[in-house]
Amino acid sequence: MRFDLITIFPEFFAGPLDYGIVRRAREAKLMETHIHDLRGFTHDRHRTVDDRPFGGGEGMVMKAGPLFEAVESLLGENSSATPPADTAIVLLSAAGKMFTQETARRFAKLERIVLICGRYEGVDERVAEHLATDEISLGDFVLSGGELPAAMILDAVTRLIPGALGNKDSSVNESFSAEENEDGSRRSGLEHPQQYGDGSGISSRGILDYPHYTRPPSFRGWDVPEVLLGGNHEEIRRWRRERALEKTQRNRPDLLKTKASASRNSSEPTRRRNPRS
Repeated sequence: MRFDLITIFPEFFAGPLDYGIVRRAREAKLMETHIHDLRGFTHDRHRTVDDRPFGGGEGMVMKAGPLFEAVESLLGENSSATPPADTAIVLLSAAGKMFTQETARRFAKLERIVLICGRYEGVDERVAEHLATDEISLGDFVLSGGELPAAMILDAVTRLIPGALGNKDSSVNESFSAEENEDGSRRSGLEHPQQYGDGSGISSRGILDYPHYTRPPSFRGWDVPEVLLGGNHEEIRRWRRERALEKTQRNRPDLLKTKASASRNSSEPTRRRNPRS
């Protein structure tokens, strides 16, 4: 897999790409990263990438021209009209759709991902409408630019590349990674939610991970739950399933939904482009 990151701060990525799983995946040739300075696709002496917004208002807006030229130089002149089927062109934007583990799984099946790091007050809307295949946000908050989200998406997707993790089950048995079967095992994919006896369902986004403990068994008067020390795997499985559901209900109740609502919701749609005007 190849990641292309388009930014006005190429130096930003010197750190995030040189540590942990991302570094190991790069060294193992499982993925490659290429950083592109957006200012290299400008044609004026000041290398201008932004301008004042039409209609007035505060701040500056990133221009469409340099971004289109950057992507077209990477993917070909026709990429703005019809990008390759195995490629995602992702605009990082506070106005985008929420990035989820489902999105990461979808991206992990592709061959190439171009990440456009927005800045200033925003990006010319024509980039979202006629260039990007996806407009993505990491949450209901605003950052100074798209570099941090791009690094986070790159990390989340890299973990799902076969061979990137030492243990292939590591990406399965964790928060959001998959749904649970009745026996408590995780299942991946975008299958219909599994319903439990309490009437709640697990959304296709999965549930939170169960609590983890390690040595010592007692720390400052707080003891590891006895069930984890007994060696009864069926009891441990049941306990973990119950605690995972409890934690999800407490911290992310939006991930739990009724059977009726689950049947109305479909899995995340495939990549879509707005038609050219």
